[in-house]
Amino acid sequence: MKTHLPSLLLLPILLLAAHARAELHTQYHASPGNSNLPFSEAVQVGDMLYLSGKLGIDPKTGELAEGGISGETQQVMKSIQAALDRYGSSIEQVVKCTVYLADIKEWAEMNEVYRTFFPRNPPARSAVEVSALGLGARVEIECMATMK
Repeated sequence: MKTHLPSLLLLPILLLAAHARAELHTQYHASPGNSNLPFSEAVQVGDMLYLSGKLGIDPKTGELAEGGISGETQQVMKSIQAALDRYGSSIEQVVKCTVYLADIKEWAEMNEVYRTFFPRNPPARSAVEVSALGLGARVEIECMATMK
């Protein structure tokens, strides 16, 4: 009787991969107070949380935060922090951010505020200049984080 040892060795690996894939549950979280938006505020896939981009909108006024790029970045990061807390993660668990700037010349000023939210172990990050952001914003940031 001829055995197919390589096939038999692959079987447990294939079963584990299929089980892991079946375990990944996807949960979509609508933006609080505005379910008419055509995107989710966050999507959880297994132990990862993917946040949609945040603008520096003051939740009390519904307007962009005052103070230019610094004020908007401060508000963006507070909004990200609140969303992470709401869905069971935290700012310490952010692993990647993408920063969109209306003017790359404001990168250093944005960075001064941004760094205060990640004093240790800053996440991987990309920063790019775009031609325009919604509502005339100066900055938009999206993040990915692990779950608690």
